[in-house]
Amino acid sequence: MPPEAVPGPDPALAPRQAALLRLVGEQGFGTVEGLARRFGVSTQTVRRDIIALTARGLLQRFHGGAGPAGAVRLGHAEKAERQREAKARIGAAAAARIPPGASLFLDVGTTAEALAVALAARSDLRVFTNNMQAALRLAGPDGPAVRVLGGTLRGADGSLVGGEAVRTLGGLALDIAVIACSGFDGTGAPCDFDAEKIALKRAAIAAARQAMLLADSSKFGRAALERIASLHAFAVLVTDDAPRGALAEALPPTSLAIARSTDAGSP
Repeated sequence: MPPEAVPGPDPALAPRQAALLRLVGEQGFGTVEGLARRFGVSTQTVRRDIIALTARGLLQRFHGGAGPAGAVRLGHAEKAERQREAKARIGAAAAARIPPGASLFLDVGTTAEALAVALAARSDLRVFTNNMQAALRLAGPDGPAVRVLGGTLRGADGSLVGGEAVRTLGGLALDIAVIACSGFDGTGAPCDFDAEKIALKRAAIAAARQAMLLADSSKFGRAALERIASLHAFAVLVTDDAPRGALAEALPPTSLAIARSTDAGSP
């Protein structure tokens, strides 16, 4: 009996739409801005493609992008609950690696918020962030000096994006840039979905003497749309379990800090 045929792309789809559909299926989500950059077209063109593919039941449209049909994009509260204990351990371990008197950039994301909780009593620090959720966790009479980078509000996670924040970072000389990510590519490089957030991450890395990467182990098997930077741009990856695959091969042992349940808070 001949092998079962594998269905090919819908012949009624334009080549770009078929490629967009395949990419979103592989990555799990795509932002309008990231897809426009990927395919070299306008955001309006991508929005039209997403609307057309959603109308045919092939994609699920979300605010700012699209996911596979039937997907449910997690909100900020749901993300905060996922890997909650692991993120708390990562936050404590990362905090232990930040020296007294340091100036740092703190990225957006629920893992970065866990670090903010761990730094809430570090009055010796100066923190620059585009993460309003983290800024609120750092607020208090015994907390660090906090400067919220101005910009446009992007989503319920309280993230701020835009040229104003990028320009501010360009004028700073920071000790540490603490960066979060949504996944890793085939070379082990950290990736994310939102082009404007990625621009801030890159600006922070350029403004700092060293960069620290935060990622819980659920990110190891997940891809995202665009590379943030080479893995070698980071002095250390703070996580909750040993990485696998390309990430494990690319990461020197000296650049890995694992915050397991038995050693939370250790560097």
